[in-house]
Amino acid sequence: MRIEYLYRYPVKGLTAEALEWAAVEPGGTIPWDRAFALAQGDSGFDPAEPRWLQKANFMCLMKNARIASLFSFFDARSGMLAIRAPDGSAVVENALTEAGRERISAFLTEFMGEEARGRPAFHYVPEHSFADQPRKVISLINLASLRDYEARAGVRRHRRRFRANVWFSGAPAWAERNWMDQQLQLGRAVLQVVKPITRCPATEVNPETAVRDADPLTELRALYGHTELGVHAEVVEGGRFAVGDSIELLP
Repeated sequence: MRIEYLYRYPVKGLTAEALEWAAVEPGGTIPWDRAFALAQGDSGFDPAEPRWLQKANFMCLMKNARIASLFSFFDARSGMLAIRAPDGSAVVENALTEAGRERISAFLTEFMGEEARGRPAFHYVPEHSFADQPRKVISLINLASLRDYEARAGVRRHRRRFRANVWFSGAPAWAERNWMDQQLQLGRAVLQVVKPITRCPATEVNPETAVRDADPLTELRALYGHTELGVHAEVVEGGRFAVGDSIELLP
């Protein structure tokens, strides 16, 4: 098996950033993946005592389809985050500073309009992940599974709908559903598969148009009797892996 694509998503719900490589630590995520999030004003999220909350408490594609029209880019070296709206308006601020996050928050709150609840706040909490899972995980999807789903449904479903960290080739379609509790060698890192990824309504949103124009949950359920695509895995041995590296299922 082989790593074909590698992504991080610095801001929860916003642009995928393609990577050539990543170095991970045991129990961690891909660096800067879901490091930032806009918490809705009624979320109760406290950065002084951060705890995992369900995605509906944050700006997210499941609830806020139009945010797919935003383009964002994060520079980890400087901390600068740029977000551009379709009308050309933009914010460019240091997301690692309180003042910068306040201005990012104001920009996103204005963009969300009536979908903003209370006084949203843009957060960065070192070591905290704003992922959809309470555990820090890396998401992997088998390209053959996506292709099988597309063939059976008779439609194309852009891979960016599914927001995976790692896309891989070389395994039979849906083979990954049999990997629970098994370990994978990715480059020099070792990951343990912990659970399948149950898809949510975020996949309804077309990443190119920001329109809800499909229903993958209904399609998957009708075709396969489940709504899963991909697996989550925890890092058990840290290391570096890159696009083109092999993936090996360990004994």
